[in-house]
Amino acid sequence: IDPGQRTGCKCVVVDATGKLLANGTIYLVQGEEAQARARETLLKLCAAHKPAAIAVGNGTHGRETESFVRDCLAAQPGPFCVSVSESGASIYSASEIAREEFPDLDLTVRGAISIARRLQDPLAELVKVEPKSIGVGQYQHDVSQSLLVKKLDEVVESCVNQVGVEVNTASAPLLSRVAGIGPTLAKKIVAHRDKHGSFRSRMQLLDVSGLGPRAFEQCAGFLRIGAGVHPLDASGVHPERYALVERMAKDLNVPLRDLLGQPQVVDRIDLRRYQGEDVGSFTLNDIVAELKKPGRDPRQSFEPPQFRDDVRTLEDLKLGMQLEGVVTNVTAFGAFVDVGVHQDGLVHVSQLSDRFVKNPSDVVKVGDRIKVHVLEVDLQRRRIGLSAKTQAPGAAPQQPRPPGQPAQPQGAAARGKDSGKNFSNNPFADRFRR
Repeated sequence: IDPGQRTGCKCVVVDATGKLLANGTIYLVQGEEAQARARETLLKLCAAHKPAAIAVGNGTHGRETESFVRDCLAAQPGPFCVSVSESGASIYSASEIAREEFPDLDLTVRGAISIARRLQDPLAELVKVEPKSIGVGQYQHDVSQSLLVKKLDEVVESCVNQVGVEVNTASAPLLSRVAGIGPTLAKKIVAHRDKHGSFRSRMQLLDVSGLGPRAFEQCAGFLRIGAGVHPLDASGVHPERYALVERMAKDLNVPLRDLLGQPQVVDRIDLRRYQGEDVGSFTLNDIVAELKKPGRDPRQSFEPPQFRDDVRTLEDLKLGMQLEGVVTNVTAFGAFVDVGVHQDGLVHVSQLSDRFVKNPSDVVKVGDRIKVHVLEVDLQRRRIGLSAKTQAPGAAPQQPRPPGQPAQPQGAAARGKDSGKNFSNNPFADRFRR
């Protein structure tokens, strides 16, 4: 769901491969009658398509939309609802890639599709967006944009090589970065998937027009099929080594599936028995490492952040309030955290931990769920100051500073001239206080 007030919330349903199944619009702020129709529409979509999850964009009106969805689903067991970052979704929806994918759809519907797919496979969707529209760092607009794109491409290629690509959810731009697959062949794979459904085995890739044995030999080891007919299709083991791994399992007298993700079983393999002319020690070590941790997908468990229901706007924040949030960006001076009010708060590097922190990246990373306390709320400039430190017991919460009211002086300047250390006229005063 892509939240909207005046134009309504755009709802789309996608299948396990990201293919569009249905779409519609619901209105939540046009009165009780409109809300009743919205509830009916949403429940009909859920009944017809049985979705596993509902992704709601975190933009304007996102928290209200998320609350509405939760209320609709409260009376019956069904999918869970989670807020998804829509950073860059509007840029994608107007891009050439989006026009090629959905030439007959409105921009807002394309944006909703992007939000749904981001919950399925974030990397496959984010590679479609220009780096400057995602928010990838403190100095992203100051560096060479061509060099930034090149470096981000290197990161994507690293992910492809180390983690692999789920062929049933990957987009054409992501597939084009796999060895042996270019932009043209990537589009053919997606078109074949849309027409014939999910791939059930790696060998079915040979049915794609233009993908011959040579290209298959190069790309097969990087493509994953999570629910494939062969257990090794979900791992980085190349199909040409399936027979070797099956032999290992037979020699250990265990089923092949029990060999995957079981380090204590894999350690019993005597690699010397399988070393020969066509299989060396490096290949065997790679196979063993992959069997111990197949796929290397860090997203095995997913827990959405628990935003407070009574905090939806900046005005709802109170100093001293404890919140749970998600780290959205890490810079040299601290970390930005989404606490569910459409405006990220800043945790200064001095407030990231009870101990001294030199580099914020040493203690937090993007996507981390952390608990924070509200230190300051500036309604006029729409800024939030947060702290990840352990709150002092008995600390008295204060009220947010009204618009236009200056902050209370601190340190020596607050004590005035009588202290003998008045820094108010010193150009280094602010730096000293910090």
